[in-house]
Amino acid sequence: MANLTLPQAEALITAALTRANTSESNARSVARALVMAEADGLKGHGLSRAPMYAAQAKVGKVDGNAVPVLTRLKPALIAIDAASGFAYPAIELAETVLPEMARSQGVASASIHRSHHCGAAGHPVERLAEAGLAAIMFVNTPSAIAPWGGSKAVFGTNPIAFACPLPGRAPLVIDLSLSKVARGNIMTAKQRGETIPEGWALDAAGRPTIDPDAALAGTMVPMGDAKGTALALMVEVLAAGLTGANFAADASSFLDAKGPPPGTGQLIVAFDPAAFGSDAVTRFGALAQSIEAQAGARLPGVRRLKLRAKAKTEGLAISDALIKEIEAI
Repeated sequence: MANLTLPQAEALITAALTRANTSESNARSVARALVMAEADGLKGHGLSRAPMYAAQAKVGKVDGNAVPVLTRLKPALIAIDAASGFAYPAIELAETVLPEMARSQGVASASIHRSHHCGAAGHPVERLAEAGLAAIMFVNTPSAIAPWGGSKAVFGTNPIAFACPLPGRAPLVIDLSLSKVARGNIMTAKQRGETIPEGWALDAAGRPTIDPDAALAGTMVPMGDAKGTALALMVEVLAAGLTGANFAADASSFLDAKGPPPGTGQLIVAFDPAAFGSDAVTRFGALAQSIEAQAGARLPGVRRLKLRAKAKTEGLAISDALIKEIEAI
């Protein structure tokens, strides 16, 4: 096990992706996202993704040199073509214009299509919250969840992320996958040669499984049973139907270098709390305090912030095998 500082980890990923037919600016964007996820303890979206990203960039499943294109559709609406490149540069482009638009119009939205895996969806909305906005992000992903009562995957794990500012402290951030657990957790178990807990996934025949390979070939168990699939449908409509992205069933896997670009989508909606005239941020803070005042209760994201702070001072513990795999790219 090796210990890397955050800048060292970013440099490692940037250099590897640059060797894998990716522009330096795009490689840096991806590296920032993967390292932040790793720091937050979200290992399924962290450095383990680098070899897969590199393999896809080498064969053109993701265009490592793509430059996202922004089109202004309405005063409060932009569309971004990620151009079959990495999602991170397209999302960062949206972040450069959403704050100004939201403050001007009260609400602003960015739709992103021809996109790719966007990692930890909580990070973009967190950055918007740090700019004083409330934001929600809908993400569609390749098929992984069957409709309730069905057996064929139609929806992705379809994350929803939300963040809002709180007075004098870090924003409230909620980031959840609509499967019982994120698919990245199964991928991590596979890489470690571990089994998964029963209840996470079903095999291709619809039977419960603890084998990560069988789980990846099958479907994920939705969060909240039928309610989870209803939410996944909602996200599919917003993140793919509305944006013009591929529906989950038409998107190729994020996990291998086979097939065409996934072409998935993201939708970000940002709100300016000041535009609503209700001293909203103060009210957000009061609500947060009322939750934390209860014994045993905590706000979502507290563990993530603690892990991030620790990573900034102590670095990241990364397996020697993963570092060698990344260095070999």
